[in-house]
Amino acid sequence: MSTTASDPLAALGSLPGVPDAVDSVRKAVDRVYGHRVMRRRSNEVTAEAALRGSRGSAALAGADWNLEEVRRRTDFSGEDEARVVGAALRLTAEAGQLLSIWRQSPLRVLARLHLVAAGGATPDDAVGRPRLAGESVDEPLIEAPLPGAEEVAGRLEGLSQLIIEGGSAPALVTAAVVHGELLALRPFGSHNGLVARTAERIVLIGSGLDPKSICPAEVGHAEQGRAAYVAAFEGYTAGTPEGMAAWIAHCGRSVELGVRESTAVCEALQRGAA
Repeated sequence: MSTTASDPLAALGSLPGVPDAVDSVRKAVDRVYGHRVMRRRSNEVTAEAALRGSRGSAALAGADWNLEEVRRRTDFSGEDEARVVGAALRLTAEAGQLLSIWRQSPLRVLARLHLVAAGGATPDDAVGRPRLAGESVDEPLIEAPLPGAEEVAGRLEGLSQLIIEGGSAPALVTAAVVHGELLALRPFGSHNGLVARTAERIVLIGSGLDPKSICPAEVGHAEQGRAAYVAAFEGYTAGTPEGMAAWIAHCGRSVELGVRESTAVCEALQRGAA
């Protein structure tokens, strides 16, 4: 992330095409929140959105399971893909519990998310802390150059300060930058993509854009496909105005697709109640 504006996130919100993406997301979210099912059964929609979001995030991490398999499965301790799905489910469940801490100490939340994702699969001394110089990273989907440990520490601190200080940037912009920066840094030895997408979810919930967590961006990221995800992320790492705008628009489209998914859930619940 490179900009010299006094409020860099707000500056990104004025890039060409970004205001339109922000407005489109806001309207989509408002529509699903206005659905009649949300007045009586919002908890059911939230639970289903969490399941589908977890499945989407796991798919991007290489475990592209059928939704019904995720719903049916109870043991996620076996093969590698099962552990990935289990990590995604744990992270989604944890996200809503960390909102107040996120506003005060984002780095503590990121450490907690890595601990939850690792679930005992990573050596204890590497869990919940940024990687040290010389430590490797297991993140096969992202092939961008890996920043060194010193750069990671500095950029994490800068990201944390932006979040704590707040600003006038739209929630979509902040969520996209948090997501993109964590993918670019890959601060942990594993599970960075899962953590980055969970952090995006936390921003969308905590900002008030999606307070009931019914608009799972992870669904949209997965639906657009891994190739599109990586291509959009390359725009973020390029740091150009066009690249940044493309990444933010990609994240916005992902939220809208998550809205579409939850709207379909609302419709199904409504038909079942009729």
